[in-house]
Amino acid sequence: MSRNLNQNANLVLVALGANLTSSAGLPADSLRFALGKILELPQVVPLAVSRLWITPAFPPGSGPEYVNAAATFRCAYPPEQLLRELHAIEAELGRKRDGARWQARGLDLDLLAHGDLVLPDAAMQQHWRDLPPTKQALLAPERLILPHPRMQDRGFVLAPLAEIAPGWVHPSLGLSVAQMLAALPPEALAGMRPAGA
Repeated sequence: MSRNLNQNANLVLVALGANLTSSAGLPADSLRFALGKILELPQVVPLAVSRLWITPAFPPGSGPEYVNAAATFRCAYPPEQLLRELHAIEAELGRKRDGARWQARGLDLDLLAHGDLVLPDAAMQQHWRDLPPTKQALLAPERLILPHPRMQDRGFVLAPLAEIAPGWVHPSLGLSVAQMLAALPPEALAGMRPAGA
């Protein structure tokens, strides 16, 4: 499948999630606060924000339901600098990155993709993408991996993202967001619903 490079160029994809209160308030308030802070960054040109989605916590029973969303924007920051800015926004709402995986949290900002970049290289990206679920819960990469190695597996990422960037094409998989969402098994979307639905 050919990629639309113009569509991907400098397009940043970010996933937002929260299932605990923070200094900004309820999870939906935390996402709105984070979006406002992202859009205030001097190198960011906003494009689109999804609806808020309600999503069961993963793994099941690990906490309250999440509020999730996705945002797209153009950005001249290199990925590592943008990630530092996202982590600073998380820290502003009290998040401490202690290495524990898949915990309940007041704010989670995931840099999903930065244009067509594959970081640090194709082999490392594939290694993390192919990591078995049992190891995913225990291991975290020491370097930024782009595209996010789990994005193609997660309904709570792809459903909001499909609202605003259905045609973005994964540079390693050659699949669009819409195609990745359609390929998910039903259980990956179980219990998800737009907020207010």
